Amino acid sequence: MGRSAQHDQTARLSGIMKKRSVKILGHATSITLEDEFWQQLKLIAERDGRSLNALIAKIDEARTSENLSSALRIFILNDCLNRIQP
Repeated sequence: MGRSAQHDQTARLSGIMKKRSVKILGHATSITLEDEFWQQLKLIAERDGRSLNALIAKIDEARTSENLSSALRIFILNDCLNRIQP
C-alpha cells in the first residue's frame, strides 16, 4: 500500500470513544468503545443474524477477567483475523 493510500485509510479512523448503554439479559450496563469497533460489532451481529444485545451478552458470558469493553475489542479482532487467515 502506497504512502498516500495508507494515509487516507488512517485519516478515516476517528478513535473517538463513546459510552453506549446496552441491555444484557435484562440488565442495563454501559460500554465504552471507539466508533470503529462499534460499527464492526454491529456488522458481526447482523452477519450472525442476532441482535446486538444478544451478541454482547454472548461475549459477556464467555469472557474471563478482562472488562467488557476489552472483551468486545478482543472478540472483534479475533473475528477479523479468523476471516482473513486460511
